[in-house]
Formats: sequence, C-alpha cells, structure tokens
Amino acid sequence: MTAVAFEIATTSSERTKPRWYEAIWHIEGVVPMGEARSADEAFDRLAPLFRHTGTTVRQRGDTLAFDKTDPDAQDPLAVFDRGMIEATTAAGEPVLRYRMVSRALLFCFFAPLLFLAFAQATVLVAAWTKPSAEEAAKAEKKQIQLPQNWIDKALGAPAPEPKKKREAGAGDDKKPKPTAAYIFAGIFAFLYVVGRLLESRLVRQRITTRLSGNIQP
Repeated sequence: MTAVAFEIATTSSERTKPRWYEAIWHIEGVVPMGEARSADEAFDRLAPLFRHTGTTVRQRGDTLAFDKTDPDAQDPLAVFDRGMIEATTAAGEPVLRYRMVSRALLFCFFAPLLFLAFAQATVLVAAWTKPSAEEAAKAEKKQIQLPQNWIDKALGAPAPEPKKKREAGAGDDKKPKPTAAYIFAGIFAFLYVVGRLLESRLVRQRITTRLSGNIQP
C-alpha cells in the first residue's frame, strides 16, 4: 500500500467505527500520555519503536501512521503490518489511541479452519473408499487358502492365514486418517489465542514504558 493510500485509509478509519470482526486481526487500545506534554513529545518518545529496517513512519499533526515491509526479527512490532497512533483526550486527560493490523494473526485464525476442512475431507474420502458389506462378503469367499507343509501339519502348527484376509488388513492401515490435520488445527488455534492476548499486552506495555520515560535498552 502506498503512503498516500495509507493516509487516506487512516483518515477514514478515524471517522468510522471499527467493525466487530476486525478485532480478529486488529489490536487497539488507549494509554495515558504520561509525562509527555504534547503529541510531538509523545511521538519522539515512541520513535525508537519504529527505528527498524522496513518500517515507514508518517506524522501528520496529532496522528502517526506506520507500515512495515519485511521487518527484522528484532523489531518489537514485527508482527504488525501497519498501524496508527493518535494523540487525543479522554475524560479530560491527554491519551494516545492506537490501532495496529496483523496479517499473521489473521492467518493463525483461519489456519485451524483450513485444517479442520482437510480433516473432514479425509473422513469423507475414507468412508467413500470403504468397501460395502456385500463387497466384503465376496472378498471373504475369494480367500485363497495357502498350502501347509506336511511337517508343520504333523507338528500341530496353525494353518497360514488366507491371502486375501491378510491383504485386507494391510490395506486398512494405509487408509488416510485425519489425526495430523486435527493436530495442526489445534496448534494454530493455540498460537492464535496466545498471540492475540500476548501481543495486545506487549503493545500496551511498550507504549506505556516509552511514554513514562522508563526506557529499557
């Protein structure tokens, strides 16, 4: 997204109420400006958060917008693709209102649904390829009794299993199973829940720390 297009989208988002489903991949909140006395001073304190490769920052009045392209792993906001921070007031006190967008969270939200669809498709395929009762009965009749050596027979050894029955058992083990798909769905669901809660908390903590002047190296 170009700088001009992003600024236009940011301006319109200030006037419209966020849709409920956008909370899936949007992180937003309000924090006091702390010791910062103006929007410029607050943005100066937050500047180290955006001094990373691939980050573009634009400030217009009391609003700061940023977007990222291939951010470094060391970037504290690497999980977010773009965002906006606005200096405003709430209950008569100066605050910063922020909103950030993460495609990674959106991917982790939809990945479990995709793997569940794979699991359901696997179950349907396995049911469709399962032989009917009539076919199983016919296969039972066509079983080939393998010859037994007379020495084994004299010693009382059990007769070998019919050939068809043994092959049918081996074929059942090769049928597709949905276990792996269920496991991956659970993994991504766990990643989304943890990531959504953790990133929301970390963003608030980092902004509050910078505004309070308790700068960590």
